[in-house]
Formats: sequence, C-alpha cells, structure tokens
Amino acid sequence: MLLTEKMKQDGFSPSERDVIDYLFAERERIHDQTMKQIAAATYTHPSILSRIAAKLEFTGWVELKEQFLEEIEYLNRHFSDIDANEPFAAGDQLMVVANKLAALKQMTIEDTLSLLDHEAYEQAVTMLCEARHIKVFSVIHNLLLCHDFKSKMNRIGKQVSLCEFDAEFEAANSDETTCALLISYTGESDYTLGLILYLKKQRVPVLSLTSLGENAISNQADCTLRLTTRERLYSKIGSFTTNDSIHCLLDLLYAGVFSKDYEANMAYKVQISKRFDHRKISSEVMQEEEHPFT
Repeated sequence: MLLTEKMKQDGFSPSERDVIDYLFAERERIHDQTMKQIAAATYTHPSILSRIAAKLEFTGWVELKEQFLEEIEYLNRHFSDIDANEPFAAGDQLMVVANKLAALKQMTIEDTLSLLDHEAYEQAVTMLCEARHIKVFSVIHNLLLCHDFKSKMNRIGKQVSLCEFDAEFEAANSDETTCALLISYTGESDYTLGLILYLKKQRVPVLSLTSLGENAISNQADCTLRLTTRERLYSKIGSFTTNDSIHCLLDLLYAGVFSKDYEANMAYKVQISKRFDHRKISSEVMQEEEHPFT
C-alpha cells in the first residue's frame, strides 16, 4: 500500500488529521519546511508530526517526510494528461481513443523503467540465470500475459512453467534449484501469500512483481521489481497500465537473461529457429540472411 493511501485512512486524531491535510495540500512545497514551520502553519505542536510518523511505523519525521516526497514525485511523473483508469471518454472518436491508448502505453513503459532499481534488476536476472526451472505463480488473467515470456525463455533453453493448476503442489514440489516468480498487483493476495509458505519451506528463491509501496508479498520475497501503480482494482475501463507494466518487466527479465550469455543464446536460438521455422515471407524486409551465429 502506498504511504499516501495509508495517510488517508482512519486512526488519526483531529490535530494529526490537520497536519496530514496540510501535507496533501502543500505536497512538494513542504520540502524545505521544518517541523516547527509545519506545526505553526497547522496550529499544532511539533510532537504531533512525530506521533504521525510513529503511527505510520517510521523511525521519525525525517524518514516519513522523505518517503512522502518521493511518492509525490512519482505520482506527479508521467500520467499528467491521461487517467490510467479512464484513459478515454465516452464521446471520443476512434482515432482519439487510439492515440490516447498509445500515449498511455508510452507513459507506462517510462513509468515502469523509472521504478526499476539497478541492484534489484541485477539480482532478479541472476536468480533466473541460476535457476534450473522457473515457475510462475499468479491468478489466471496474469498468467495469460506470461505465455510470451515462457516462449522467449524456452527459445534460449530456459525451462519455464506457468502454474495454472495445482499451484500448491507445484510449490511444494520445488527446491532451491527452482526460482519462483510471483506476480500480484496488490501484493496482498491470500492465494499467493499461501504459496510463499510452501516455497520458503522448500528454500525456493522468490522473485516478485508487485505494486509500489509496502505489501505482504514484497516483504517476504527475496527480490522485488515494482509495477506501475496507477489503477484502481475494478472501477476502470481495463487493466491497461498493469498489463503493460507486467509485459515490460517480463521483457526486461528475458533481455537480461539473454544478455548474460549473449553469443551462446543467440547461436542456440538462431540454430533451432532455422531448423523449424519454415514460414513464407510476404516482404523482402522479412528475408533472412546468413547469420554469424549459425
């Protein structure tokens, strides 16, 4: 859950709520304001700010302020002109709809890339490279998005299973040579959390793709990559940004694995494809030339 969402929940006193309302009203303008200045502006005592930080499980006001400003910066980036939940309106012409969706996809990729932590990405790629078997766990509609990832990885000799059925047994029948890839937008799915118990018992490395902010799955995973976090659960036209963000991260993971042994992976992929791919071409652009890796 995002910090800004936690701050909107109940459980704060009237004085604390006054401070929180001030933070949302001023947003990035609090960057240079001290505790005393914020307390004076809200007619409260500086200790109120420390109490808010404690309730939100921060070590102090400075840590809370830093994360609040980071989230505000994230929420301000991209998506300023298009609502991820309703990217087009009822009266929009078809080409307007098409252009708005194209712009949304571009912003989603930029947003996903901005959330990509270098060390986490490197760790995630290493986990996949070292695994003899990669098992993907998620709800069905997310697993549908993973077939392309499975196909790409298969073409460079990496074994990937999409655990659509008997996921508990798939988890229980894994070991440390397996890498479990868990995909959950909310990060709070009881189904996925239940699987982690089996996976941890079997010492299976766990990589998660989940939303920004603290959640149960990211807290238990060995490595987490963040999905763009802009959509409500169901009051939306479609899961455009979530799906595109998942696709983007899966492509980045595949590309990272490929790059770790570039020449061997290219040679393997080209040789196998050359043997079995006998499609006819409809344009000279598609014409294959002799490849240096064959």
